[in-house]
Amino acid sequence: MLALSAEGILPKVDYAIFADTGWEPKAVYAHLGRLEREVAAPAGIPILRVSSGNIRNDALNPERRFASMPLYIRNPDGKEGMTRRQCTGEYKINPIKKKVRELLGYPYPQRIPKDVFVEQWVGISTDEFHRAKDADVKYMHNRHPLIDLGWSRADCVRYLTSLGLADTPKSSCLGCPFHGNAQWRHIRDTSPEEWRDVVEFDAAIRRGNARANAEGNRLLGEAYLHRSRVPLDQAPIDHVTAAEWAALQQELGAEEDAEQLEEGVPDGCSPWTCRGEVQPHQDDFGLAS
Repeated sequence: MLALSAEGILPKVDYAIFADTGWEPKAVYAHLGRLEREVAAPAGIPILRVSSGNIRNDALNPERRFASMPLYIRNPDGKEGMTRRQCTGEYKINPIKKKVRELLGYPYPQRIPKDVFVEQWVGISTDEFHRAKDADVKYMHNRHPLIDLGWSRADCVRYLTSLGLADTPKSSCLGCPFHGNAQWRHIRDTSPEEWRDVVEFDAAIRRGNARANAEGNRLLGEAYLHRSRVPLDQAPIDHVTAAEWAALQQELGAEEDAEQLEEGVPDGCSPWTCRGEVQPHQDDFGLAS
């Protein structure tokens, strides 16, 4: 959407907003810098980075309030469950809303007049049209330009490739529990440093978040990042899941699509379409005008 706006195919937006959880893959931060230099700045579009903290550090800091991640739980009786997902609202949606209020000139707790709002673009393609939703506040009106254009994810890949942006990475927390096996493999096989980071984090959260433990509210069961509920460095991430095969069969029309799917395309994350509902695969850019 940012490139389409910069090229004049879509109207020029006033701002692009990146919600930074503080624990994105290095490739995401590098790509964001490239977008600022090569796409946004020449078009006069500011990219605003917003954040409410570092989700990894907050989880391990007993002094810090932590909005829980959707961790996989194995209880003492063998039953399985998941912790509540609060991270999307805390680290993505809320910071974006706060910035939008500032841009409108009505920071919280000021009331925003009924006729004052932003038009916010959300990067949902035709593959996920059922995920297109209105915003839950009146001062933000959601629009879905890719759906308006009739563009599928494959169309987006072809367009980005034509601009030399075929290596656009997926934006999601490095240690997001909603990663599929393909994404875990990608981290392990391409970035040993980041793999060590997520393996260490997985071990550190085994008994829940640090603050809960410090307050004597330790998790009764054990928490894991991988759905198999075994330590991440022992998890069966080399298994190609049925979902991966189905995605490959469905979208094998272009070679570059197949390559990206094998890297874990369904494992992206966006503030308004978190994989906690259904697996999305778009970026974290919200564009406002």
